[in-house]
Amino acid sequence: MSSTPSAPSPAPRSPETEFPPTLREVMLRGRWIGMLLLCLVVAGVFAWLGQWQLGRAIDTSPPPPGATEKVLPLDQVVKPGEYLDAALVGQRTQASGSWIPGDFLIVSSRFNDGAEGYWVTGQLRISGTAKPTSLAVAVGWAADEAAAKAAVQRLEKTADGSVVTVKGRLISDEGPVAPPKDQPTRMDRMSPAALLGFWHDTAGLDVYRPFLASTAALGGLDAISSPAPEEHSSVNWLNIFYAVEWAIFAGFAFYLWYRLAKDAWEREVEEFEERRSVADPDPGAL
Repeated sequence: MSSTPSAPSPAPRSPETEFPPTLREVMLRGRWIGMLLLCLVVAGVFAWLGQWQLGRAIDTSPPPPGATEKVLPLDQVVKPGEYLDAALVGQRTQASGSWIPGDFLIVSSRFNDGAEGYWVTGQLRISGTAKPTSLAVAVGWAADEAAAKAAVQRLEKTADGSVVTVKGRLISDEGPVAPPKDQPTRMDRMSPAALLGFWHDTAGLDVYRPFLASTAALGGLDAISSPAPEEHSSVNWLNIFYAVEWAIFAGFAFYLWYRLAKDAWEREVEEFEERRSVADPDPGAL
């Protein structure tokens, strides 16, 4: 019984008839197509972040020139517990209320036209509010601590519950810092949050986060130097810089994909050259 002859095996291809893959062929493989899609997603996120940052860089409704010099009621500028908008820092404001006895406190490291000294601060209990609400007020500057303490004694005599109106510039909380160990009551920052820890009658109290630097000195103190703030530009260049950074990151995602694919292609070409050199050794080396 004769068997059917099997088909002859194909002759091995000569190294001269084989070619290494092209860079395009490597990039079109499934692995690298998947990597490209991932890079597209990452670049899309970076592009969105850049667009969002660019939108925040341009203020389409900046405050008009001189807006901070118009005296506004406190409740039209900021609400208790809220942070002060950057465009409103230095806004001239007025508030009415009564001073709380025992809460005239001294803040050190205060500069007035380049001279270092002290501020005397008080708790102004705002009148006409539904619940107790207070505003920290810097009432004046003294060159030395003794003068500041003397002003505190004079101001305590005026804290008789009568309603007063105070005008000044509204400034953001400077943030509390830990006092020296040997001076636990010392304060070097004007911070309503720090003052609150020393105030009296604070149960259920609402407090304004910014403070008021009075333009009229009280208690025989010197007036606090508080010039008008610089006009705000409608363009925030820092945000524009961040937007450019996000665009660079998006471009780098594609460059990284290209570089990784090219590295893989170069490795395949090197391996191909090594296989060909083994299969077809140099006759001159024999």
